[in-house]
Amino acid sequence: MARAGRRRNEEPIIGSGRFTEAELRAALPKGMEATVIVLDPMVDTLERVAERNRERRLTANRKFKTARSKDGEPSSERVQKAGSAFNIGDDKQGGKTWTMMDSPLERLYAQQKLSKLEYDGLVKYRIHWHHAGLQPSMGSVDLNRVFASDPSNFSGMAKSERQVFHRQKYREASEMLGHRARIVVENVVCAEQATVMAGFSIGWKNRPQAEAAAVEILRDSGYRLAREWGMG
Repeated sequence: MARAGRRRNEEPIIGSGRFTEAELRAALPKGMEATVIVLDPMVDTLERVAERNRERRLTANRKFKTARSKDGEPSSERVQKAGSAFNIGDDKQGGKTWTMMDSPLERLYAQQKLSKLEYDGLVKYRIHWHHAGLQPSMGSVDLNRVFASDPSNFSGMAKSERQVFHRQKYREASEMLGHRARIVVENVVCAEQATVMAGFSIGWKNRPQAEAAAVEILRDSGYRLAREWGMG
């Protein structure tokens, strides 16, 4: 109950976090009492983020349940990880094909940050890099041959004429891009790192500027690669 001589405001006063509870109470008219609630903007933001994440998971579950195929379907966990970045096609044999597009390059294209020409140029660069045998691999160690040479393995060398061809195309493209652009393309397109990390790797310190710079370099590199290979 309000004390004698004081008026009670039945509606609570809600602050956004810009002012403290004491400051809000000091601003009340003389003789008035009220319940003061100060919202934490960070908590409120995290709650909204959590709600959006729950909605994404529900959407992914609905898509997975309504687009099930008999054979070769991904697990529900894989679909949830991809979010909405996947396509379901027809294999022309009564089944469905699932194409996951949740790598940084595919997400940039889905967000329309890359044009079709730029995207195709970067995809072809990745194809040459992959078929050249330059992707990291897991290997085993023979404990009986520690410190022993293995000249027949040709570690790091091309193992077929096919790999020689793709390595030649890859090196020509890398030289055409230049050192700075190649760092960004290698990190995002080949190593599948986030664009912001690629921006940091070329010297940017501010997160928005690093991401914007990396995206701009990817767009320019994709266009140059596509024109180099006569794709548009």
